[in-house]
Amino acid sequence: PAAPATSGPPTRTALVGNWSVSEANGARCRITLSSAPKLDLYGAGTSGCQNKELQRINAWELAGNEVILYEPGGGVVARLRGAGGQNYAGATAKSGAPLNMTK
Repeated sequence: PAAPATSGPPTRTALVGNWSVSEANGARCRITLSSAPKLDLYGAGTSGCQNKELQRINAWELAGNEVILYEPGGGVVARLRGAGGQNYAGATAKSGAPLNMTK
């Protein structure tokens, strides 16, 4: 039987929507995770991000309890893990800059 959504890994449905992102330099921007299929991933977009890596995000997927954000061409921009509630923490793949995403 399936575990209750509250204690199990995150669901794709719960992740869809607008998120507030805290960048390493203290700036905040928005990322929108879409449920629209994009090849074998889902569409994503950012607004107001200063980090050039984050500006390139155009797709995402949920792998277990990890949210993976991609750039065009399939490169990984960032990996985030659940940090309790509607809060995800991780780092950008290239620079290792810390990243927090909250709904």
